[in-house]
Amino acid sequence: MGKNRTLQEESSFLVPIDENRYRIKKGFVPNMKVEGVCYVNNHLKSLLFEELSHHVSAQGVGGFLPAVKQVANVASLPGIVGASLGMPDIHSGYGFAIGNVAAFDTSLPEAVVSPGGVGFDINCGVRLIRTNLSFQDIAPIKEKLAQMLFDHIPVGVGSKGVIPTSSEALEQALELGMDWSLREGYAWAEDKEHCEEYGRMLTADPTKVSVRAKKRGLSQLGTLGAGNHYAEVQVVEEIYDRVSASKMGIDHTGQVCIFLHSGSRGLGHQVATDSLIEMEKAMARDQIHVNDRQLACARIQSEEGQRYLAAMSAAANFAWVNRQSMTFLVRQAFSKAFNTTADDLDMHVIYDVSHNIAKFEEHMVDGKIKQLLVHRKGSTRAFPPQHPLIPVDYQFIGQPVLIGGTMGTCSYVLTGTERGMLETFGSTCHGAGRALSRNKSRRTLTYQDVLSGLEKKGISIRIASPKLVTEEAPESYKDVSQVVDTCHAAGISKKSFKLKPVAVIKG
Repeated sequence: MGKNRTLQEESSFLVPIDENRYRIKKGFVPNMKVEGVCYVNNHLKSLLFEELSHHVSAQGVGGFLPAVKQVANVASLPGIVGASLGMPDIHSGYGFAIGNVAAFDTSLPEAVVSPGGVGFDINCGVRLIRTNLSFQDIAPIKEKLAQMLFDHIPVGVGSKGVIPTSSEALEQALELGMDWSLREGYAWAEDKEHCEEYGRMLTADPTKVSVRAKKRGLSQLGTLGAGNHYAEVQVVEEIYDRVSASKMGIDHTGQVCIFLHSGSRGLGHQVATDSLIEMEKAMARDQIHVNDRQLACARIQSEEGQRYLAAMSAAANFAWVNRQSMTFLVRQAFSKAFNTTADDLDMHVIYDVSHNIAKFEEHMVDGKIKQLLVHRKGSTRAFPPQHPLIPVDYQFIGQPVLIGGTMGTCSYVLTGTERGMLETFGSTCHGAGRALSRNKSRRTLTYQDVLSGLEKKGISIRIASPKLVTEEAPESYKDVSQVVDTCHAAGISKKSFKLKPVAVIKG
């Protein structure tokens, strides 16, 4: 065991492949079936090594394991293929690091599914809505617009939705995903075309979701929640690839877009909690041994594995319905603010991506096409041009990838590449990634400082819980531009355009 190794000895297992990648050699932790690969540039690697240094000096006592250890522990799970991958925004999480991608070969009977590889906020994801407005159009009413969005979208920890939901409607939403939204009049027909999985996981089974989880979700449909979730009014700041940007309806700098970041709220959290308890029993029965008990898992084909996948899919559907319900509310707010229809404002969904999900996909492994269960936790699917699972109008540019910045910093839209398909199972980063823990953020920053910093940048802000704002301050996160530049330079996704916020709505 590497528990008492020095920092130098630990670091000897981390070998640079090129200026954007590090290899984690076998032996870094016990029982590694494959190697680990972390995508970090020179600027970001210091955070990775700093985390490892703290762990070594504390002799492994207290706190989360460093992200590199978590990536290596995932490499020891049964049935993993390729490599355990860490994206540039990687940081410590529960079991899997946030920013960890791992694929398991479904043809192997020992292959597992692990809730820690999806996370507690199942299908936490982002959606980008475009408009035909320019910054000049919204500048005079920016404060009023921010207030209208804050009034329309329920925000905060215990926020309750305004979309009427009965128990029967919830069951249908869990099964149908965005098809339910379409049927109920909360979506345009083309919205689901621009959504990962078309906004519906067909493997969903609402009967596998516990009564407690449903109870938690019943009142939360169409709510933003708190923490790192937000709605932002943004403007296009820079266009890198005019061809891909124009395919997405972006044709000039200053164009106004709306960025939504939310997930499956309390329902998804409960599904994860329920399954972890079940999987510990399955591990004992099937004699599955893991390096970290937070990596609780079950064989994909086991009863527990199948039950989790069906419940996780239902929670993912809930998250898509949730983002769609907020899209409906955003369109209402803009229609009122500009006294016209959302259609006339060209408020189309550019794309909607998931950041926390496990999905069955076909990928090339050792020269053969295999069906894999790909876990993406704090990472984004990024399929290349001509892939059959991306919308017709994006076939020539690749799947849009939405990368949310932190409160008050820029966001990016990228596109998927063939190289990413070969190297990372068609995956890339998801955001900035934490640099400070939430506790450390609270200790080192005051919310007045954070709010005044946003005001100086000319950003209107509406917040339900000002005290929580310090946890989400830009200073708590890595530089999103460095994260995106690493992915672009490594060739696993390609920059299309950059956005900056002008109004932020948070829980």
